[in-house]
Amino acid sequence: MKLRFVLPVLALLLTAGVAPAAAETGPSAADACYTWGRTLSEGTSGEDVRQLQIRVAGYPGYGGVLGLDGQFGPATEAAVSRFQQAYGLGADGIAGPATFAKIYELQDNDCTPVNFSYDELNNCNSDWSGGNVSAATARANALVSMWKLQAMRHAMGDRPIDVNGGFRSVSCNNAVGGSPTSRHLYGDAVDLGAGAQGFCALARQARNHGFNEILGPGYTGHDDHVHVAHRSTRFWSAPSCGV
Repeated sequence: MKLRFVLPVLALLLTAGVAPAAAETGPSAADACYTWGRTLSEGTSGEDVRQLQIRVAGYPGYGGVLGLDGQFGPATEAAVSRFQQAYGLGADGIAGPATFAKIYELQDNDCTPVNFSYDELNNCNSDWSGGNVSAATARANALVSMWKLQAMRHAMGDRPIDVNGGFRSVSCNNAVGGSPTSRHLYGDAVDLGAGAQGFCALARQARNHGFNEILGPGYTGHDDHVHVAHRSTRFWSAPSCGV
C-alpha cells in the first residue's frame, strides 16, 4: 500500500478543529516513491521527465527502445499514449494528474512496480556489486527492466510472469558458466520461466516492450527459459517460437 502524506495531514487538521484547504488534485499529489509536480508534454525536460520515461519504458512500440534522456520528445509522447491506452486513460500523450495517479497505483515505495521486486532480480548478492558496472548502475538497470516486465505482464492479461534470475557479479556469472559478455553482468538481463504464459508467448510479447535482446527456445542453451535484456543493437533469437 502506498504511503501518502496528504491523509495524515488532513487527519491532524480535523483533530485540531482546523478546516483544511481544498485537497490538491494536480500532479503534486504526493507519493512515497517519487512525486511529479507538473504536467509533462512534448518539449519539457528534466529529471521528472526521466523518471516518467522509466515508468513507460515498456511502451515503446514493436521493436522500439525508449531513451531515458530526460527529454520529452515524440518517442516519449508515443510511449505515454500507449501507457494511457493500456489503462483506459485519455490517450493524449500528455502526462498529467490521471497518468501520474495510475503510475502511483502501480509502484511500491521503493519505486519498483507492484508485481516485481529487487530481490527476485538478484540471486547473486545483496548489494549488487561485482558486475561490469557499479552497483548503483546495475540496480538502476534492473529497475528499468522491471517496468518493462510490468508493461509486458499487463499486456498478457495481468497473469504472473516467473522470474528465475537477473543480475550476476563476475563470480556468480562464472559459477553458472555464463558468457563473459552476458548482460546479466550489467543488471539489465532477466531470465523468465514458462509459468502460466509459456516460453513462446513470452518471447513473442517481449518484442513490444523495449527489449533489444530476446533469447528463447531454439537458441543454444535457452530451451528452458526466455532471456530478455537491453543492449545497444537488436538481437532476437527464439527460432522455435518464430522469433
